[in-house]
Amino acid sequence: MTTPSRQQIRPPHGDGLRDLSGDGPRTAPAGAPADTTVLGLPLPVVLAGARGHGRWHLDNIRRLQDKGLVRLVGVCELTPLTEDELAGQHVEQSADFGALLDSTGAAVAVICTPIPTHTDLALTAARKGVHLLLEKPPAPSYAEFRRMADGVAAAQVVCQIGFQSLGSHAVPAIRRLITEGGLGRVTGIGGAGAWARDEAYYRRAPWAGKRRLDGVDVVDGVLTNPLAHVVATALALDGSTRAEDVTDIRTELLRANDIESDDTSCVRVTTTGSRITVAATLCAERPGEPYVLVHGTGGRITFWYKQDRVLVQRSGHGLEEIEYGRTDLLENLVEHLTGGAELLVAPESTGAFMKVVEAIRQAPDPIALPPHAWERLPGENRRVVPGVDGFVAAAADTLALYSELGASWALSNEVSTR
Repeated sequence: MTTPSRQQIRPPHGDGLRDLSGDGPRTAPAGAPADTTVLGLPLPVVLAGARGHGRWHLDNIRRLQDKGLVRLVGVCELTPLTEDELAGQHVEQSADFGALLDSTGAAVAVICTPIPTHTDLALTAARKGVHLLLEKPPAPSYAEFRRMADGVAAAQVVCQIGFQSLGSHAVPAIRRLITEGGLGRVTGIGGAGAWARDEAYYRRAPWAGKRRLDGVDVVDGVLTNPLAHVVATALALDGSTRAEDVTDIRTELLRANDIESDDTSCVRVTTTGSRITVAATLCAERPGEPYVLVHGTGGRITFWYKQDRVLVQRSGHGLEEIEYGRTDLLENLVEHLTGGAELLVAPESTGAFMKVVEAIRQAPDPIALPPHAWERLPGENRRVVPGVDGFVAAAADTLALYSELGASWALSNEVSTR
């Protein structure tokens, strides 16, 4: 996500599912390669949201541009990028996303804008036959997710959801080891994320740290945005990625910072075949690499997904550490459109994650930790929760929630069956 406010990117008036008609350019059905004689390489790309995290996408588009796969033809921002921000490249800029897609003839749009804008912007692109890389989380509610996913499918455009960790080659490798019985019977999956964010992080944009803004859902919590990859990756390793794979969700949402949303939380997801517990905080004493831990009767696997690094511990096999490669999601989208490569993160494969987002959205507001449970680090201007690093690791290791681990500040505040 990037730093603009909700109003910074403007979809054309009236764009939405009801506007998905047969006019405008049509493309190959989702799941099938597009006609390369029509698209051609390099594919013209528009980036919506080029600041904040959008800078990463801007650099990545330049990388793929150097490989001859794409060319940046437009940037959608309320305040145009400077020549320095564009590294001297001259591209069309506009705050009107739909008009920019029309004027540039874009084949692909990368959407990295505030969470509440995702659905409308995605449907704007879909109506115009433009394929999508949509940043995570794809929507702030399950209803908005369905509106987006159904609209994209109806428009027959391809949509990739930006969970970059799911492009790691470690994910299918771990899944193969699990399905082949390499860990024995899987008893559960844990996830841990202990990060730090200073107080300015919550002032970077009007929606930051909000559950709602101007009556619209945002759900910018630790599990749904900054550490959403832990949840999505754990679900992927479990093989439970679709909405119907989730049978029960229990949440514990807390906050040390003076915000509306949660910054220290855990969730237990019961799936049709397993249980997953993920614990995360933005108030770590010593921030570290997030990871997913697969527990089995014959061993376990630790996956540090940002590093594509895997540690396999199996009875009778000792320790094996492996570093894997990674497929970039925009590059995968281009290869899907032009050569029929399998799309890595289609909307339906994020349905289970969106069920978690919905449970967090519907939960009571996060509980404010008492003043004695946190302290401020003056030099870093951030709040830390003493001992939280250990609780995060213990939750992944034991599959227990904070309250079950005896954290004095943790109280269960929600049980959701869907």
